[in-house]
Amino acid sequence: MNAAQGAREDVRPGPGSELGLKIVVAGGFGVGKTTLVGAVSESRPLRTEERLSQVGEALDGTGGVDDKSTTTVAMDFGRIAIRQGLSLYLFGTPGQDRFWFLWDDLSDGALGAVVLADTRRLPDCFPAVDYFERRALPFLVAVNCFAQERSYGADEVARALDLDRGTPVVLCDARDRDSGKEVLIRLVEHAGRRHTARRVRSAG
Repeated sequence: MNAAQGAREDVRPGPGSELGLKIVVAGGFGVGKTTLVGAVSESRPLRTEERLSQVGEALDGTGGVDDKSTTTVAMDFGRIAIRQGLSLYLFGTPGQDRFWFLWDDLSDGALGAVVLADTRRLPDCFPAVDYFERRALPFLVAVNCFAQERSYGADEVARALDLDRGTPVVLCDARDRDSGKEVLIRLVEHAGRRHTARRVRSAG
């Protein structure tokens, strides 16, 4: 059995049971969190978006996302069944600094987190990376690839963000359901390995 299979076994529910895991989707302003949750959710996603005002644009700094007209002010929520008996409940965080007070509640009880990154504005995801490292919550970085922009490899992004060794970096298209689902599967596998390693250390 390889590591990925072992991680999936670690979160496998018993016969006839349904296991629901909480996942946080975080990242900077306008990076694609709402898009990702909406693309993968099998039910109609819950969104708390409001139109950007001139005051909001000044507070949030919309450089690089000038065509963005709405913003998440509380959270996004969606649900996806990864396989029989295993569902993921997705909680998208607001990206603006002024809404970070919501992150603690959204992250409470989560299995892990997806940090979305835009290589055009890579520093925007530093706060999310720092936040989940401080909480010791397993996370991966998903690079949302935009057309007609220079592409960067996973190793380049990992070095630029100074990620801890073993933190996965994956390339994705937040608009594509299959791509988003693969990101979530990779996160579940990574979190499973992390939780197994912690139990082994505790037992030892």
